[in-house]
Amino acid sequence: MASPYHQDLTAARWIPRFSYGRRLAKFMHDMKPRPVEPGDGVTVTEVAVSETTSIRLFRPSGIAGPVPTLLWIHGGGHLFGSPEQDDRSNIAFTRELGIVVAAVRYRLGADAPSPASLEDCHAALRHVVENAADLGVDPTRIAIGGASAGGGIAAALVLQTHDRGEIPVAFQLLIYPMLDDRTTLRTDLDKLPVRMWTTKSNNRGWRTYLGGEPGVDGISPYAAPARRADLSGLPPTWIGVGTVDLFYDEDVEYARRLRTAGVTCTLDIVSGAFHGFDQLFAKTPVASSFLQAQMNALRSGGINSR
Repeated sequence: MASPYHQDLTAARWIPRFSYGRRLAKFMHDMKPRPVEPGDGVTVTEVAVSETTSIRLFRPSGIAGPVPTLLWIHGGGHLFGSPEQDDRSNIAFTRELGIVVAAVRYRLGADAPSPASLEDCHAALRHVVENAADLGVDPTRIAIGGASAGGGIAAALVLQTHDRGEIPVAFQLLIYPMLDDRTTLRTDLDKLPVRMWTTKSNNRGWRTYLGGEPGVDGISPYAAPARRADLSGLPPTWIGVGTVDLFYDEDVEYARRLRTAGVTCTLDIVSGAFHGFDQLFAKTPVASSFLQAQMNALRSGGINSR
């Protein structure tokens, strides 16, 4: 039988099909990843925003004048995670594109249910805009991006800023985003050869984030962006997802609906890629190509100074 995984990811067949139960989720929540040394050309500082929020700020060296910014929201299924887990890619964005990356440290669903995460990320975005001169950023060229649960929060934040009309967002970058709580109702996904994020993990993540059962009526689009009926007027978008990712269907559908609403949307599908493949197998050619596609997307949206 042919492997369902990309040729660079065939080792995935040896990864146990585990789910995040209460104990494992708590262990991951309490674990603190080691920061990556940025090296020459990039500086990293921590900027306080509020009692519950701060920004891990990556700044390029040797560039004069205000530069574009990527507000980055890390993943972790609303159960765990921190900005440091994405240091490698955030350093790469900063160095290669000559932009500031503002990686938000926010309350997780495990700390406080929705809308706490969105409120923290909105506060971080406002802080960047209101302090643009001091931070050396161009407030007219801000992208919002994130991966997994962070991608879902990013999409929700874009919806919120659009509705309020207070902050213009130039681009959104969504990496296998967690968009639709109703995916937890699908029993046909149980037998998929997914890795790193299963249907059981997804159910726990959504229940934790929503503070109740997913899939019921009345869930806000600011919690589950796929619930949004009208997607018109949103900024240009890039969505990347693998074919053996639990979120494949919901991400493809969101891209289709964005296009139908008249939004410019690039959908990058990686055949045989599972959830988080680019982190677990970061040194593979397919992961490098995936990161480069994100670089190219940000450039196409004007989020670069190099």
